[in-house]
Amino acid sequence: MNWREKITVDPLVCHGKACIKGTRIMVSVILDNMAEGTTETEILSSYPSLNKDDIKAAIAYAE
Repeated sequence: MNWREKITVDPLVCHGKACIKGTRIMVSVILDNMAEGTTETEILSSYPSLNKDDIKAAIAYAE
């Protein structure tokens, strides 16, 4: 998984925080949800513009 294909950092979007490309969903939001025990299915349900690869990219970015 090359997270660089899925994640962007743009100073004009979300104050330059890492986001999933094409969205304003910050990587930190995905990781915070996971840290709280939210399942992948629940995250995908809450953020329908995401897919499983986006979540994997967020994890890879954090590593």
